[in-house]
Amino acid sequence: GVGLGKTHLINAIGNEIISKNNNIKVSYYSSEKFTNELINSIRYGKMDEFRNKFRSIDVLLIDDVQFIAGKERTQEEFFHTFNSLYESHKQIVVTSDKFPKEIPGLEERLRSRFEWGLIADIQPPDIETKQAILEAKAELNNIDLPSDVALFLSSSVISNIRELEGYLIRIGAYSSLTSTPISIEMAKSILKDIIVESNKELTIDDIQKKVCNHFNIKISDLKSSKRIKNFVLPRQIAMYLCRQLTSCSYPEIGEHFGGKDHSTVIHAIKKIEKNMEEDSYLRTTIKSIKNTLLPS
Repeated sequence: GVGLGKTHLINAIGNEIISKNNNIKVSYYSSEKFTNELINSIRYGKMDEFRNKFRSIDVLLIDDVQFIAGKERTQEEFFHTFNSLYESHKQIVVTSDKFPKEIPGLEERLRSRFEWGLIADIQPPDIETKQAILEAKAELNNIDLPSDVALFLSSSVISNIRELEGYLIRIGAYSSLTSTPISIEMAKSILKDIIVESNKELTIDDIQKKVCNHFNIKISDLKSSKRIKNFVLPRQIAMYLCRQLTSCSYPEIGEHFGGKDHSTVIHAIKKIEKNMEEDSYLRTTIKSIKNTLLPS
């Protein structure tokens, strides 16, 4: 997911490695910087220099690797860089906001290589962790944040720590400018258009938006009758979550998915339930989407 600390973690890995051995060559690159260097190397005829640089590294850290998807030449070079480092028994760490299987436009050969190593799933923080982070940030920014307001913010469905910190700064700024103590009423008033309280009832639209965001597809794809693999699984997961998290009937759910028959909805839900028994990847995916929809 976004805003869960992947960049912080990958930098911490690099710093820890360097602290243990100064002689190890560690390089951190965002996927955008990697792509830009590749473009400049192609433009100025310095591809040999580019390749030698990246293939002589001991530890290569690539952040937000999902952004190389769909970029044919970048994927080509990264594939060969990956192979060269792997064969030389070097270390490669990449971060992404999705599992390799879920990154659209990623070449299969890269996808399979990403799955060779350890995949660590960073789950959204629970309420207590979010509250502890908010209170620490408040102290750091000299914001007098009452514990009940911290709990109110932490109980929202927002799991993105950057967004939560943004809410804190907004409330702190308002409090400072108006010389008003921070309270739950103030927080609700200031954030009324953006924050979702824990008692808000989920709708099918909410679930569809989250599923589409997770799989990087359009709402129209979810509602269409296309049997393309990239659309079928998200559609079935969305139907399953609609049944799990709302009080809507099968016909009501079908109506929101392009007017599909209730039997189609039942079939989709049963298929997801059956596959979840054996597919840990599917269970993790559904849990991840649920965590973005519900308070911890």
